[in-house]
Amino acid sequence: MNFLAHAWLAGDLAADRVGGVIGDFVKGPLPGRLDLPLAEGVRLHRAIDSFAERHPAFRRSRARVSADRRRVAGIMVDLFYDHFLALHWHSHVATQRQMPSLPEFSASVYRDVGACDLGMLREGSGEILARMREEDWLTAYAETSAIARALDRMSRHRLRQPNALAGAGEELLLAYAGFRDDCFEFLQDAAVFAADQRSQRSAVPAG
Repeated sequence: MNFLAHAWLAGDLAADRVGGVIGDFVKGPLPGRLDLPLAEGVRLHRAIDSFAERHPAFRRSRARVSADRRRVAGIMVDLFYDHFLALHWHSHVATQRQMPSLPEFSASVYRDVGACDLGMLREGSGEILARMREEDWLTAYAETSAIARALDRMSRHRLRQPNALAGAGEELLLAYAGFRDDCFEFLQDAAVFAADQRSQRSAVPAG
């Protein structure tokens, strides 16, 4: 999952949302250098990623990606799902748990991330998170052009060269309805999974 989906699936706790957003920038065993609440947010992020890799709808989406880009299909699908989540936020998301509007939700995520000391993240992570806030990526994902730009940006700055991400946004349009249907099926199950993970954690006695 990408930034928006992870933030949404993380639930209502700020530490879980921040852990969802920074999860891809944290490597190694937990808690590591993170405080415990933030480490638990990253742990939830990792559990959701593992759930996605096993889910039939996510696997179908990966199979929709052209053979030339199959090695980066997971990255593409993560961003495609953020597009559908952002685009349909009002009708499919905001009615759940009395969620705020997407701009309000995005602003709260940026505030939560900005309030944390993230100096322990790998080099370059802070710049990415700052650009996310300044350019309001989470809200912008509702536009297919923003997804295309994000994939092109990742092809230049976050992956080894050469890679197949450049121009990958066009594949969202080629199988748009299929990706959309897969996304809604996946997110429905992922929301249940994430809530179960959070409830199991809160049920563990302290000490």
